[in-house]
Amino acid sequence: MRPVLRLLPLSLLIALSLQARAGDEHPQNWSQCPLGDVVPPFPDAQKAPEGLGLKKGDQPTDIEGDLLSGTEANPVFNGNVTMRRGDQFLGADNLSFDKAAGLYKATGSVRYQAGNLRVRGATAEGNQNTDTHSMQDLQYQMLSRRGNGKAKRLSVTDDVGVLHEATYSTCPPEARHWELRARQIDFDTERGMAVARGASLRVGKVPVLYMPWFMFPTDDTRRTGLLMPSISNSSRNGFDWRQPIYINLAPNYDATLSPRWMSKRGAALGTQFRYLNASGKGTLDGVWMPHDDLRDRSRGQVRFEGVQGLGSQWQARANLNWISDPRFFEDFNSSIDGLSQATAYSAIGLYGRGQHWRAGITADHWQRADHTLSDRVLPYDRLPRAFFNWDQRISGPFRAGFDAEAVRFDHAVYAAGSRLDIKPWISAPLEGSAWFVRPSLGYRHTSYVLDNSLGHALGDNSPSRGQSIFSVDSGLFFERNTQVKGRDYLQTIEPRLFYLNVPYTDQSNMPVFDTQPLTFSWNQLFRENRYSGADRQADANQLTLALTTRMLRAADGFERLSASIGQIRYFKESRVRLPGEPITEKGGSAWVADVNYAPTARWNFGASYQYDPKFQRTDLASVRARYLLPDDGVFNLGYRYRRARLEQVDLAFLYPINERWSLVGRQYYSLRDSKTLESLFGMQWDSCCVAVRLVGRRYVQNRAGELGNTLMFEIELKGLGSAGQDTRRALRRSILGYNREDLYLVPPQIATGQPTPPANADTSP
Repeated sequence: MRPVLRLLPLSLLIALSLQARAGDEHPQNWSQCPLGDVVPPFPDAQKAPEGLGLKKGDQPTDIEGDLLSGTEANPVFNGNVTMRRGDQFLGADNLSFDKAAGLYKATGSVRYQAGNLRVRGATAEGNQNTDTHSMQDLQYQMLSRRGNGKAKRLSVTDDVGVLHEATYSTCPPEARHWELRARQIDFDTERGMAVARGASLRVGKVPVLYMPWFMFPTDDTRRTGLLMPSISNSSRNGFDWRQPIYINLAPNYDATLSPRWMSKRGAALGTQFRYLNASGKGTLDGVWMPHDDLRDRSRGQVRFEGVQGLGSQWQARANLNWISDPRFFEDFNSSIDGLSQATAYSAIGLYGRGQHWRAGITADHWQRADHTLSDRVLPYDRLPRAFFNWDQRISGPFRAGFDAEAVRFDHAVYAAGSRLDIKPWISAPLEGSAWFVRPSLGYRHTSYVLDNSLGHALGDNSPSRGQSIFSVDSGLFFERNTQVKGRDYLQTIEPRLFYLNVPYTDQSNMPVFDTQPLTFSWNQLFRENRYSGADRQADANQLTLALTTRMLRAADGFERLSASIGQIRYFKESRVRLPGEPITEKGGSAWVADVNYAPTARWNFGASYQYDPKFQRTDLASVRARYLLPDDGVFNLGYRYRRARLEQVDLAFLYPINERWSLVGRQYYSLRDSKTLESLFGMQWDSCCVAVRLVGRRYVQNRAGELGNTLMFEIELKGLGSAGQDTRRALRRSILGYNREDLYLVPPQIATGQPTPPANADTSP
């Protein structure tokens, strides 16, 4: 098959995707050919005069030159001739002008600039009265965005022009990786659009597409039209084609329709509406599939996310989600979003914040999104929840505060009720330059009003508890100047003690709505409660001993090394627990250690470790390494272990072979399950004005552990358009530091997608 025919389907999609600009695409990377002036600036050109309020046709024409001859009615200018009117500029060696008719003719080094166009040609002529101009044998350059070319002739009337036998590209003339050649290009600099007639698209020297008519942008203004399509192929969907249609409704709101066709499943329609006002913004998304051949039913999703300011101290926020069935995320996740979600979460609320207070009233709801689970595992809805927090210095070193929360819980399966939780407290933080002592005393009261069935099961319709909470957090800072390999460093040693005392109160008659044990970590060493939520307040008589040391480079404060270790010493066992949770015994908690070391600006190592001396076992181990290669390359290696839960290795990289070619990949593997969680490999080719990315991906697509495959291909003609799936989003999610724009971690809820069942739920089959 000839190359022209192979590229024809892709080229047609590129041609269809060039008529709209949504204003939110990825920024172009022109690093291999920084923006230069194909047509150099004209030093004697000028900007349009400001503040005159005159139309272009009403502005005077000013002509200057080294030598003036001819007659008063038909002057002839020679040598360094300039003709100006408004933002229009024309320069030449010679110019003759008919004052009465407004006609002119220019020859020799003709230069023309108006609006967003700069032109250099052999000759020019025109009529100043009608604002029409023409040039021959010219080279042109767009000013508002990258774009240049040549033409046999140019005709311009005001802001509208025609290029005859023209070329267009965003590539420099010496490296024409792609070029549009057209019998005629009509352009409108005011609208920022151009129409090519009788055009052919060439990639290199190969013509890949003939187009009798097609439109493309000449600036970055948003406009109605087709956006770049998304094309992929996967084992679940088959050939997957999506064509967004952008609708520019107004400067502050727009819409996008996204027809989609999947060869194995059928057609679907996606919609998006966005708005922006002076104090808020929002996005409404929807998907409707009349009939999915995979499930033999209709499918759909609606999602709204918005924020709206209500005065200087109050704000409304919403994140609402609805799906048609529990398989929706599993079946529609094959793009790039990792494992399917097990729940759809919705929340809406009104939030306020002042100098010393914070308050709000919210509501949230959980919808099951995993067909292998039942509604029993869903968290309780909070319909509604109100909270208030106040914290203020009252006198001398004393601070006082008040935390309150009132919630009405609801559940599709279980009986529920209401809960009130209040905690007044007072503290006296004392601090010096090398020490701090922060004693705090509070009282926590929690009470319930339960549904009759739940109250009967627990033995009390209105259980309550009250507990005092006393803590002292203290620490010292020691520092010294030292040298390592001739470099000056500041070394610190930071011992810290945290004492916590909470009397025991029987809570066995209290429900468990939204409370779970917190994951043991460094931060847990200094918390007043080992539970999230207010359904349990752990009793405690314990002391945390911790030590941290740092090495800071004296020249710039760069932290070369940090190391921390700590443990909780229990003076008595903690008797408060959730159903099925073991009692905390006397003795010590697991040791928690964390180390980070950066030997150079490119290398970074880290490790975390938890060891339980009572059982002589490792509870958690994590090792990570990152190396920043030259030219935006990155290499990541990680190992994660958590006892009885997971053991994984993760290797990801972006490796530049040279300035144009690079390799990308990830291998995410579960040693505990002997299974690949994600495998990704691809190649990137990035030239001055063309980029091509081909990525293959294998990933876990549902909770049953089934693997799916997808092949993503994207070709980008920079400044013109692109076709294919958004591969960069997939690579940024999989490779920490892809393109080195930032270093981020995938949020755990996205990586796992697993909800936490209520602690008093019956999860048996």
